Amino acid sequence: MTVRKGKRMGISIQEHMAIDVCPGPIRPIRQISAYFPRLSPTSSISDSLSPSHAACPSSPLPGGGGASAAGGLLSPMSPGATGGGGGTLSMMSSMDTSIEIDSCDSDDNTSLGTLEFDLRYETETSSLHCTVIRAKGLKPMDFNGLADPYVKLHLLPGACKANKLKTKTVRNTLNPMWNETLTYCGITLEDMYRKTLRVSVCDEDKLTHNEFIGETRIALRRVKPNQPKHFNICLEHPPPLPSPTAMSVAMRGISCYLREWETEQQRSLEERGRLLLCLQFLLPSTPAEGDEPKKEAKDRAKGGLCVGVRRCAHLAAMDVNGFSDPYVKTYLKPDLKKKSKHKTAVIKKTLNPEFNEEFFYEITFTELTTKTLEVTVWDYDLGKSNDFIGGVSLGCHSQGEALQHWVDCLKNKGQKVERWHTLTNELPGSAAQE
Repeated sequence: MTVRKGKRMGISIQEHMAIDVCPGPIRPIRQISAYFPRLSPTSSISDSLSPSHAACPSSPLPGGGGASAAGGLLSPMSPGATGGGGGTLSMMSSMDTSIEIDSCDSDDNTSLGTLEFDLRYETETSSLHCTVIRAKGLKPMDFNGLADPYVKLHLLPGACKANKLKTKTVRNTLNPMWNETLTYCGITLEDMYRKTLRVSVCDEDKLTHNEFIGETRIALRRVKPNQPKHFNICLEHPPPLPSPTAMSVAMRGISCYLREWETEQQRSLEERGRLLLCLQFLLPSTPAEGDEPKKEAKDRAKGGLCVGVRRCAHLAAMDVNGFSDPYVKTYLKPDLKKKSKHKTAVIKKTLNPEFNEEFFYEITFTELTTKTLEVTVWDYDLGKSNDFIGGVSLGCHSQGEALQHWVDCLKNKGQKVERWHTLTNELPGSAAQE
């Protein structure tokens, strides 16, 4: 075709290339599985063994000549190969189905790699140690065929930002070595029986968002106290969530409602961190001479409740920088005179603050049995109202760990009783008023 200067072509370059290079219809390239078709579970054997196949040992091909039955099975199937019988359509459909199901290009069939780590729970310190050792054969995530992997830990159930720990990133490798220990503080025996540790491996990207590689989930009840347990596990894809589109039309609305209700329930029971409290009831006694100030020694000589705020762990992040500026308030209620409020100092930019402060309430043992100790944790904000992180109530009407701690304090007079408490986002009473 000759094109003169100054005149435009009547056809596009794409059409020109299609005419010159690829004359005729473009057909898909046959895969090796096309030469060995397998019946799908939905097709019947009688359809595949139709009279057109059984009675004709050799059938004419479009190009002329004959082929044996064995030769026909070892050649790609075509619509006109067997005279257009029903068995041809059945085998073609089964062949396409087998190709679609057994395709190895799917991401589900790709190996994600293995992860090796150790878990150890110490009862004395109420801490869970996870030593991330190494990973092998990770899935390539970057254009260079490598990845920049790191490991994230997340306790389930629990607030995502409150208890998520992370290792360092190893650059350009599919077999990273970390040998890094991550520690959760304030883990009780009850947590070891009901919680699950999610260990996920991700690829860090500086320009775009980080990519997920694989994960594994370990029920903490498999770990015995004070005994290390070694794991070498293949990474898996996250468990799929049920989709409303896969259900009938009548069930979609119910499914959406149940999802919203479940999300609301999880928010109401969401853990906002841990708090280590020390309670001690002091009996009336004569103060001894020492370094303690005279006024404080005189007040404590009358007897009362000593509340020690030791530390917090894995608090929920309330600021945009991913941290909080936490402080703790304590109340002894009912408080008609409103004089029972105590506050700790504010510690900036941390989710694991250490306070080590004590507050004393002058009260008799009989009065203490009718009181409730409310401890709340707040995030300090300059120029606006402070954000509530979580709280816990200790008294005779409490439940679980809070009730047990209160009872132990009343039974063991004069002794310090320490215990970790789980902070919830339920605002206890009038503590919201700052």
